[in-house]
Amino acid sequence: MPGGGNATAGPRLWGVPQIPETVHELTVGQLSSRSGAAVSALHFYEAKGLISSRRTTGNQRRYSRDTLRRVAFVRAAQRVGIPLATIRDALAQLPEERTPTREDWSRLSETWRSELDERIRQLNRLRDHLTDCIGCGCLSLENCVLSNPDDVFGERLTGSRLLAEGR
Repeated sequence: MPGGGNATAGPRLWGVPQIPETVHELTVGQLSSRSGAAVSALHFYEAKGLISSRRTTGNQRRYSRDTLRRVAFVRAAQRVGIPLATIRDALAQLPEERTPTREDWSRLSETWRSELDERIRQLNRLRDHLTDCIGCGCLSLENCVLSNPDDVFGERLTGSRLLAEGR
């Protein structure tokens, strides 16, 4: 087809297939191509309750167009280390019967702001103290500039980490 597109996905913009506005449901292949997520990842997201689809009479998955935004949200949250359970809980706050609005996304982002700020603080602390840890081998709360929360005996003993029984 002229212009670098194909009949099913429409024209391509920067190598990403564009889905025509008239298409309200996407196949798993279209969703994968447009979102950049592997088909197996989309199936995994669905199994974990992060996205949903309906089945055709031929048992093929069909995703609503707004699933693209949900997949983008999941992938962005995963990149910064947010657990899937937390992502699922956040997505559960969004309406399922319509495409989420800017206000819906804004409300969701407010609930995460303090958690993300805390993650940033922890990552900055780790970055700032990481060079002190290279080769030090202390692994004790008494000597380590970074907290080692599982070292329950760190106040009394030095050396390798010693964990409490039952762990």
